[in-house]
Amino acid sequence: MPRHHGWPFAAEEITKVRFLARPNRFLVRCAEDGGRRINAFLPNPGRLWELLLPGATLYLHRPGEQAQGGWTRKTRHTVLAVERDGHPIFLHTHATNSVARYLLENDLIPPLRGSRIVRAEVATGKSRFDFLLERDGRDLYLEVKSCTLFGNGVAMFPDAVTARGRRHLLELADMSRRGIRSAVLFLVHSPNVWWFMPDYHTDIDFSRTLLDVRAEVQVIPAAIGWNGDLSLDPRSTRILTIPWDYLTREVRDRGSYLLIVETSRKIPLQAGGLAARNFLTGYHVYVGSAMSELSARLARHQRKTKKLRWHIDYLTAKADRIVALPIRSSQRLECGIAKALAAILEPGPRGFGSSDCNCATHLFFSPTNPLHNVQFHQVLQRFRMNHP
Repeated sequence: MPRHHGWPFAAEEITKVRFLARPNRFLVRCAEDGGRRINAFLPNPGRLWELLLPGATLYLHRPGEQAQGGWTRKTRHTVLAVERDGHPIFLHTHATNSVARYLLENDLIPPLRGSRIVRAEVATGKSRFDFLLERDGRDLYLEVKSCTLFGNGVAMFPDAVTARGRRHLLELADMSRRGIRSAVLFLVHSPNVWWFMPDYHTDIDFSRTLLDVRAEVQVIPAAIGWNGDLSLDPRSTRILTIPWDYLTREVRDRGSYLLIVETSRKIPLQAGGLAARNFLTGYHVYVGSAMSELSARLARHQRKTKKLRWHIDYLTAKADRIVALPIRSSQRLECGIAKALAAILEPGPRGFGSSDCNCATHLFFSPTNPLHNVQFHQVLQRFRMNHP
């Protein structure tokens, strides 16, 4: 953002490195151009699967020697941003309020123009909200959320289940019913989006809650852009459209899904009329659908103890790890998804999971984790990130 007294990251203290791995939610391993390995703190608990791909460029902050005098953390470097398509995407959720403060103080959020910041980090009830504003002589409580998930012109929040985010919405709505104005500001860290939606594929409870409280809590999604030197481009700030009618129709527990089934050993399998074969070590991707009670279907797939009913049951029963990716929709999309995956992954045995359609198979294979494959994420976004 434009450099000012509240921005703690000096340009000369920012360096670029290559992402290698993420051992846990708050730690990443990366490498400098010369090959030196660095561990860095990642102040973002989101999944970030589509951003933290092998070789991705990270922006790290390392404070100057004077600032390091009282250092207590194990890692001196902190991840600030990651590049996507040549543009930085800001990841530092702890610094998001500094960005929001700058935007508010410079009247860059149209629905909140004329607001004055009274206090930050305001405790009320069981929660602490980011800002107490004064607007038109009345209080307004504001919660700020950082959004980094986007594609096809659509931004979505959250990218992981957030019980805390849902609780904030409910408490803001309760305040509104008691005559206290409230709002939630979603800062989308890309200017190349036009629509905002809750990520009902990932967190249907949060999404349903956002729909329920929209008449009581002001929902403000704002797209912002970052320059190559990690300064904010205030000219790029834009309020996004929320397709409420579309969401009312689509935010339901139905649709299609992907299962990523990881196996560390060859698995002999003969089931449901399929020829006996050994399933290879690696990652098997299965496409299915459940046009009602999708969550229950996914929970069943992830249980190891169950009656073996479908082809996929014989594989998941012996899996090391299963990742379920719902694609909620009023349309049955599984055959279209299977066709898209066939273009980027190896096909599995004919007839696997596709006995009631014309698809050759609904099972695919990759020797490496498809979550590390940018083409896989493009397929996922194509079917998840639709707009009217």
